[in-house]
Amino acid sequence: MADSRTTSWTAAWELLLPTAAAPPRRRGRVLQSALREAVRSGRIASGTRLPSSRELAADLGVSRGLVTDAYEQLAAEGYLSSSRGSGTWVSGAAQAAAVREHRQPVADGAPGTGFLPGSPDLALFPRAAWSAAHRRVLARLAHSGLGYPDPRGLPELRAAVAGLLTRRRGVVAEPECVVICSGVAQAMTLLGFTLAGLGHRAVAVEDPGSPEHTTLLSATGLTALPVPLDAEGVSLAALAASGARAAQLTPCHQFPSGIAYSARRRLELLEWARAVDGLLVEDDYDGDFRYDRAPVGALQGLDPARVAYAGSVSKSLAPGLRLGWLVIPEQLVDLVVERKRTMDLGNPTLDQALMADFIERGDYDRQLRRCQRAYRERRDALVAALAEHFPGTEVTGIAAGLHVIARLPRRYGPQARFLERAVRAGVALRPLADFAHRPDRTPGPTPAAPDDGCVRLVMGYAHLSPARIAQAVALIADAGAPGLPATPR
Repeated sequence: MADSRTTSWTAAWELLLPTAAAPPRRRGRVLQSALREAVRSGRIASGTRLPSSRELAADLGVSRGLVTDAYEQLAAEGYLSSSRGSGTWVSGAAQAAAVREHRQPVADGAPGTGFLPGSPDLALFPRAAWSAAHRRVLARLAHSGLGYPDPRGLPELRAAVAGLLTRRRGVVAEPECVVICSGVAQAMTLLGFTLAGLGHRAVAVEDPGSPEHTTLLSATGLTALPVPLDAEGVSLAALAASGARAAQLTPCHQFPSGIAYSARRRLELLEWARAVDGLLVEDDYDGDFRYDRAPVGALQGLDPARVAYAGSVSKSLAPGLRLGWLVIPEQLVDLVVERKRTMDLGNPTLDQALMADFIERGDYDRQLRRCQRAYRERRDALVAALAEHFPGTEVTGIAAGLHVIARLPRRYGPQARFLERAVRAGVALRPLADFAHRPDRTPGPTPAAPDDGCVRLVMGYAHLSPARIAQAVALIADAGAPGLPATPR
């Protein structure tokens, strides 16, 4: 019976054959790589004695020196061991990697048919203009500009962002108080660590609200305290009772309810922040997309000393760019910048220079106008499709943003059955109740989704064409419920 280690070597032999066919200058690297992979994968087991360098060189048709160099290199790395007179062996240091099944990502519904909120239309990304800006910037960027960047961000981008936010969002933004970061997610993380370092133990968050913010704040050591909403915004009484001295808000277009905070509630929140020596953190996640009237100005403009403002290009360009900004009160600048420096040493220089050029030349404003036209058309298509296929549906939060709240009458419920209908149609939906902060995740009615038998959905539409929107709503209507006719038209 053959020794198992001999069998192991024989099974791995085919991995070394490409060495002889490789170009002469690459044969050494190819042999080393093949031997290394054979040991890692377990094709050559620990304890296997390898052929002598002379034997292996003759079998492969390569020089003996090439094999000797490969053995010595892998011995230096710990994959092989050798001693004079005993030959070369596979050491026990390398463990065979476990073979794992490659899992496909789980898709929510059929491709292109989901109304999941938060996604822009990536087909609207301005590839030609972006490419032209890339060439311009790369041609003029000094060699020194490719060194380690200022952790606050390139001065030209901070100046461009400050001007953009002042002009479009009513933000009071001096370039010295702007920090360029990897999207709003990093902005929240930076602020979370900074607040924790100042002695904060908790941050109030809107309920319903974005679960991602809760996760990010928790990762910095802070406790997220859910505070319910009323018709004007986050409840001031509940906020005061929470004991927190900081609150994360979406006042211009609350996520997900779609309401804009009233002027009275904005002033009350600022008075609260001053009274407790606290901080309001404003996430202006879609403030540029306002369709039926002028955009609501940012809360930060009313009191820059008490409001930190975060935004990004995730909805206007693409989330994959990982590019955003944070406008912070002057007293927090040094603390946030130091945290940014230790976190990643700053954002990529070339990306920042490109974005500065994009803003300065007016390309970013043109992109915002293009997106606004497209998203308004898609919002109208969704409202019309719901009115046609589900008469009596109340749609709110339509004045801005990339999603709406749809409240379907009781006759289309209960909600669980309606969601099953959508699954049968291959259309992904998220109920409003998914965005309620319920630490124990127990079922039951919440302020976000009262138990009145109605169906409440958060429906994102920006990533779907008008035709696809109409088709997806029709698919849900035609799916019907088991044993029941489809929805009457």
